[in-house]
Amino acid sequence: MADDVITLLTTDHRELQRLFEMMTSDKSARPLALPLAVAMLEAHSEAEEQGVYPALAREAGEEAEAKHATEEHHEAEHMGKHLLEMDWESEEFDQALQQWIDAVQHHVEEEENELLPALREALDAARLEELGLEFARLRSQRLAGQPLKAAGGGAGTDGGKRKQTPDTSDTPDDDAGETRAELYDKARELGVEGRSTMNKDELAREVHKAEGGKG
Repeated sequence: MADDVITLLTTDHRELQRLFEMMTSDKSARPLALPLAVAMLEAHSEAEEQGVYPALAREAGEEAEAKHATEEHHEAEHMGKHLLEMDWESEEFDQALQQWIDAVQHHVEEEENELLPALREALDAARLEELGLEFARLRSQRLAGQPLKAAGGGAGTDGGKRKQTPDTSDTPDDDAGETRAELYDKARELGVEGRSTMNKDELAREVHKAEGGKG
């Protein structure tokens, strides 16, 4: 069925593969395809970690596998963010891009060959559909809060450095210049619960509190 979580996950995987192929076959596609792939991967990963992996651990008995998959997510997200800061026409970018693609494809293969079959075997159709709806909601929520920026290094860019759009929202002074992604990484390191559903302001406040500052 269309809302089955396994169908939605594998559809995302195929779309990421399409973006990877675009970037490796046509360098001119990179400034737009890379930010899209990074944003899509982050939204996909967070939605899995919030909705799918808890079910995988509790209902399918795959707790260790879910933890391992989460660690792979974090590594891939870090690699993707690093690529956004690089000159997409350089040899170093080519090498880093291939490493990122290899890491994501390895994760996808493990997930589709081991984790998703375990999920399908343990859960009935109604539960899989429920997880699919929750995954779609969480993914859309994340994507809606992440404006895309072109990758650096090409014509009309600033040589590999992304310019951050100023954020005028009220946040603690120490965090005012940070992006939501940077605040999310801090929140993850500090163990802030519910971070994937927070906007930038909320993340800044919770990070500030967790670091021992005054709210």
